[in-house]
Amino acid sequence: MFLITCPWCGEREESEFTYGHEAHITRPEDPSALSDDEWADYLFMRKNPKGPHLERWVHTAGCRRWFNVQRNTHTNAIMAIYKIGETPPKATTAGNKS
Repeated sequence: MFLITCPWCGEREESEFTYGHEAHITRPEDPSALSDDEWADYLFMRKNPKGPHLERWVHTAGCRRWFNVQRNTHTNAIMAIYKIGETPPKATTAGNKS
């Protein structure tokens, strides 16, 4: 288990949160213009890096708000937490702000 800092509620145990998958996935402007393969790619294909990754999380046992996390998937070190709509940090491998 690790700690996550909710931007609104502060530091809490991971069990209070739900992982919401990769962050910053842009919905196609005209989905009906996509081929079946392109639509499937949008719906299902995600990065799965070993290292820094931008993710969405929701504080399900707290304020129920969504936010973004930059987390190292290999070590679980949280390098940055930022609100939806804010600019993501540059990728880094150092530090743990949580």
